[in-house]
Amino acid sequence: MSRSIMNHYQTILHDFDNRSTNGSAESFNATIKAFRYQFSCERNVALFLFRLTNIYA
Repeated sequence: MSRSIMNHYQTILHDFDNRSTNGSAESFNATIKAFRYQFSCERNVALFLFRLTNIYA
């Protein structure tokens, strides 16, 4: 574990300095998953993507 920390310490410190998170991406992924679950019976992928872009784009 210490070797892993030593190899990636600059990236770890960068996250603490800038307080950058991937929370917005995780939220967007959760929204897409909920939308996909809502339209799980939809077999037409093109129509699904069209609806997804119209709602969230």
